[in-house]
Amino acid sequence: MAKRDYYEVLGVTRTATETEIKKAFRKKAMELHPDRNQDNPHAETKFKEVNEAYDVLKDGNKKAAYDRYGHAAFENGSAGPGAGGFRGAGANADFASAFSDVFDDLFGDFMGGGGGARARGGQRASRGSDLRYNLRLSLEEAFRGKQATVTVPGSVVCEVCHGTGAEGGAEPATCPTCSGMGKVRAQQGFFTVERTCPTCQGRGQIIKNPCGSCAGAGRVRKDRTLNVNIPAGVETGTRIRLAGEGDAGLRGGPAGDLYIFIEVADHAIFERDNQNLFCRIPVSMTTAALGGEIEAPTLDGGRTRVKVPAGVQTGKQLRLRGKGMPALRGAGHGDLYIELRVETPVNLSHRQKELLKEFDEAGKDNSPETHDFFSRVKNFWDGMKG
Repeated sequence: MAKRDYYEVLGVTRTATETEIKKAFRKKAMELHPDRNQDNPHAETKFKEVNEAYDVLKDGNKKAAYDRYGHAAFENGSAGPGAGGFRGAGANADFASAFSDVFDDLFGDFMGGGGGARARGGQRASRGSDLRYNLRLSLEEAFRGKQATVTVPGSVVCEVCHGTGAEGGAEPATCPTCSGMGKVRAQQGFFTVERTCPTCQGRGQIIKNPCGSCAGAGRVRKDRTLNVNIPAGVETGTRIRLAGEGDAGLRGGPAGDLYIFIEVADHAIFERDNQNLFCRIPVSMTTAALGGEIEAPTLDGGRTRVKVPAGVQTGKQLRLRGKGMPALRGAGHGDLYIELRVETPVNLSHRQKELLKEFDEAGKDNSPETHDFFSRVKNFWDGMKG
């Protein structure tokens, strides 16, 4: 009987991606597994057929040969899965070997292997954890930059054993149970079950005489004080990475990293939008009407004179170039925008009230916006009557 097309066996098209092929294989393998189909005498044959198809299509070189020559690529010693060191994909492969491949592909990710490969040795020294430190700055500090001193709780290398975890700094011994692999295997029927070594907990090494200071971990808890250079221009959400300043690694492993997360506090005068600053300044009614000058603060602690044009309205923004925040990456500064707020006078004296009434009576044409608004309102009302 002629062999079925491998793509047909897995139920995928020839344009299927590696991920799609793997997903289809897992689904078929689960459906056709003999342990789930004990009443089906053909389950084992179909299961081996699925494994054979996947063995070819999961490998780029084998797949290319199959796409070009079909099944002939693997017959009579031709170049293909059986050549060049590839494992044969013939139907005569024994079922235990076939299921071993399935087990690797289905569970390899959980057993420490990548893409079906089994782990090659235990974790002798693990990397330390990354640490996070939240640093709150004032807007002035973000403007100038700062040399900050932070105290970070974490782990450091044990000075007694120098990180080995063994008394006197002795080197750990190879685990006798797993021979340094970190995992042990047991055959259970068609299954080859791989588990973390119970003796060394997957590290592949054991410490016969643990260090009394760190209890064999190679690290101890200790707060550290660090000086951190905060560049000018940082903003809330800026992350600064300090390589190797995180937790010490386990038993001599590399240290993790320390991440400084910046939070810039709100300011009483200025508001920030990226590199630009905004400042609301009140102006008197007379200054707004006649024009004049006001004094505006800048974030560097200085002050500058700003000219107010006559007839200015609330909300008018005046731009001061280069008076904003410095660029975090690159040169230059943002701008400072002065937003004018025309202030209505309060607590008027009798004479002030009289003067304002006289001004109002003499200046009916001095409020063009008011005239335009009520003209539109009148048209609205007239339209409603119509």
